[in-house]
Amino acid sequence: MTHAFAFPRHAYLPGQTPRHDEAAFDAVKAEAPAVTRSEESGANVTWRHGLDLFAAGYFWEAHEVLEPVWMNAAPNSAERHVVQGEIQLANAALKLKMGRPKAAERLSAIAGELFHRVPATEVVMGLPVEALREAAAHAPDMDWPEQAQAIERVLEMQYNAQYPPCHTKQGMWKGDIS
Repeated sequence: MTHAFAFPRHAYLPGQTPRHDEAAFDAVKAEAPAVTRSEESGANVTWRHGLDLFAAGYFWEAHEVLEPVWMNAAPNSAERHVVQGEIQLANAALKLKMGRPKAAERLSAIAGELFHRVPATEVVMGLPVEALREAAAHAPDMDWPEQAQAIERVLEMQYNAQYPPCHTKQGMWKGDIS
């Protein structure tokens, strides 16, 4: 069954916007499969919605939604490294948006290390690892919309070509999400 989950009314920025209700993401998190498998990534609505949140600039929210996908991946698996790397890139983008470039640089480096644990030629969770490595390497040099757009290009390379998005992303790059 395919579920379409709405975006929150605003992107949470610690110290700047109200935090979401604790249960705000329970429904989408509950859809995470008991075991995260790359070959099932297209049917994993939690993973897909987390990527959609990330691409639309909801970085804190993407981290929250992707957490059970990461936790349900086998230890030291390619899936675990890629999902954890995506979470770190979301954290890096959040730090950039908050005006903390040094923290963003550190988190992007962590993401890059995680992506380098997987062969560059692999496609994991529907995403090409080589493109993820490239995005992590250049993330500290970009402001948050540029970084999110780079990740969006990665998603479009493979993921969005294979699987339709969980929602409509009209005009997401035309201004800040508030």
